[in-house]
Amino acid sequence: MRITKLLTAAAATAASVLALLAPTAAAAPAPVPTGPGTTAVQPIIGGGQAQSGPWAARLFSNGRETCSATIIAPTWILTAKHCVSGGGLSFRIGSLDQHSGGTVANGAQTYTHSSDLALVRLDRSVSATYARLGQPGSVSVGQSVQVYGWGATSQCGSEANCQSRYLKVANVTVTGGCTDAYGGSAICARRGNGITAGGDSGGPMMANGVQVGVASTSDRQTTTAYTNVTAYRSWIQSVAGV
Repeated sequence: MRITKLLTAAAATAASVLALLAPTAAAAPAPVPTGPGTTAVQPIIGGGQAQSGPWAARLFSNGRETCSATIIAPTWILTAKHCVSGGGLSFRIGSLDQHSGGTVANGAQTYTHSSDLALVRLDRSVSATYARLGQPGSVSVGQSVQVYGWGATSQCGSEANCQSRYLKVANVTVTGGCTDAYGGSAICARRGNGITAGGDSGGPMMANGVQVGVASTSDRQTTTAYTNVTAYRSWIQSVAGV
């Protein structure tokens, strides 16, 4: 099964990756509702519209909607490494609507890890509710956790046209450890009421209110992998001080 990074199609043409994970066995996912009587936008693929996410940040590369992210300190954004290679980074922070509200700030400097993690220092301090980062032991196999992002809402041909304007959330179930797009330590999860897709890259996996992962890859059907934030806390602290 082919696993791809979760970039939007516009940015992902040269960014698909080979199968880095062995998909966890799971029951066939329920189909995403389509046709008469359903809404035009199905959040994530399945899931629902988030009612809260004050730490959420939408990442733009040279003005193009690209990835999801979180703000973890007044001048620091946490996202996926494969989201930052395009440069010209800017972020809308603290709004559920990627087109308005919240605060817009630019990236001033980017730091990347050997895994699929990146920290971006903002050009100014932003007052927000910052995502709290988990420690080892914050998440366990079998746990239902929440994933957030503005990514594709269906397996459509042109993802730029089917991403959600509003932040989405879905429940997924942790299946164990695996590897991310760069071979780093990751948390694998299977589809619950939704699954991540293009544009959700860099967004958070939250367990009991703390961030334990950063979206790296997905098969957009049953399995997704999030770089394990808890495994790289020392690196994050050494760069961002949190």
